[in-house]
Amino acid sequence: MSSVAHGVKTLGVVGAGQMGLGIAYVAALRAQIPSVLLCDANKTQLDKGVAFFESLLKKDVSKGKIKQEDADAARSRLFAVEGVESFARGQQGTPEMVIEAATENLPVKLKIFGSLATHLPLTTILATNTSSISVSKIASAAVPDGVKPGSPEAWQGPSRALGIHFFNPVPVMPLVELIPALQTSPEVLERAKAFAIACGKEITTSKDVPGFVSNRLLMPFINEAVMTLEKGIATKEDIDKTLRLGMAHKMGPLELADFIGLDTCLSIMETMFRETSDSKYRPAVLLGRMVDAGWTGKKSGRGFYEYK
Repeated sequence: MSSVAHGVKTLGVVGAGQMGLGIAYVAALRAQIPSVLLCDANKTQLDKGVAFFESLLKKDVSKGKIKQEDADAARSRLFAVEGVESFARGQQGTPEMVIEAATENLPVKLKIFGSLATHLPLTTILATNTSSISVSKIASAAVPDGVKPGSPEAWQGPSRALGIHFFNPVPVMPLVELIPALQTSPEVLERAKAFAIACGKEITTSKDVPGFVSNRLLMPFINEAVMTLEKGIATKEDIDKTLRLGMAHKMGPLELADFIGLDTCLSIMETMFRETSDSKYRPAVLLGRMVDAGWTGKKSGRGFYEYK
């Protein structure tokens, strides 16, 4: 257990997609953060995220996992906001922590961190839910506009940034992988650890290396399964069945890739290959072709399998 209190009374979550919504859900329901600000630049996506939040609560009540009063309390803690600048002027208070859960795209994340650093005080912890991108590189953008290089503020900004990697689906998966950037202060890491524990999660810590621990192990495994299919060694059904029944995996690697999103798998493999120049991280050609075709897995209705 962390000996440091997380001190988060208002939490900002950037991105109302599946990951951001899941993080907001465990923060409001399990950690009972008084104000959870769910933010997205897309109003339609934001509305969908709130509706999904409510459906998850309803589902958990129907299954007897939580009581109706717990669901009502969690819903009362969630607030939808448009644009990260809203964090600084919201009636719910300025966030002590913001978790970015936007698309796995470095320029997008750098822009978000720069905006957060400009609109929020230096005391706000800035976390990224990236699953593969250099946290140190993202942290370097956590400097307010107009700050001179080499000034105390220029050093302090990145020191409050780190990686908090939740796993999908967030309400179900028990793990959070913490990734301190080179710049991250020890206090920020301890507070992030305390926050994750309050969300009901177990913690592991990884150095800021491509893929960290989780995807450094998982993605080459999935990529090899795609190559096995590509080379005609076995059918997709037999590949997945072999791992489910022979290795006691809950899902086969191709099923899991569909669930994660083939575009996400490709992006992670490309990041690891680009940053290490190690051929073992070269993405399978078939993986790239399927993403080109728009067959990105369960979310698109078709990947290695078809979904209704």
